[in-house]
Amino acid sequence: MQTVTLLCLLAAVAAVAAAPADTYDAKYDSFNAHELVQNQRLLKSYGKCFLSKGPCTAEGSDFKRVIPEALKTTCGKCTRKQRELVRVVVKGFQEQLPQVWTEIVSKEDPKGEYKDSFAKFLEGSD
Repeated sequence: MQTVTLLCLLAAVAAVAAAPADTYDAKYDSFNAHELVQNQRLLKSYGKCFLSKGPCTAEGSDFKRVIPEALKTTCGKCTRKQRELVRVVVKGFQEQLPQVWTEIVSKEDPKGEYKDSFAKFLEGSD
């Protein structure tokens, strides 16, 4: 459950477009994840974007694009700041919109392959 959405948002919030380097582009490192999770209407909008059930902002589209890779690699290309942002967003979904989180997880990790590794990532502090 935590796996898919977390990585969706983690990858999404963490970094938008994968750079040819070892980490994602720092373009969204200043993204205000706390503001996003404090605004349920906005959080719902991002959830719909990630689930392809509604329009996406430019940032949402970028995040959505990197979610699959970030999930598979447990945010392997994320910087420390991006990992922090992903954790904030995923926890926001889990606590405020658990049904949306469940849908994101089902979409991105239908077999539960990344559930355990992603749960460990969420618990991390790096």
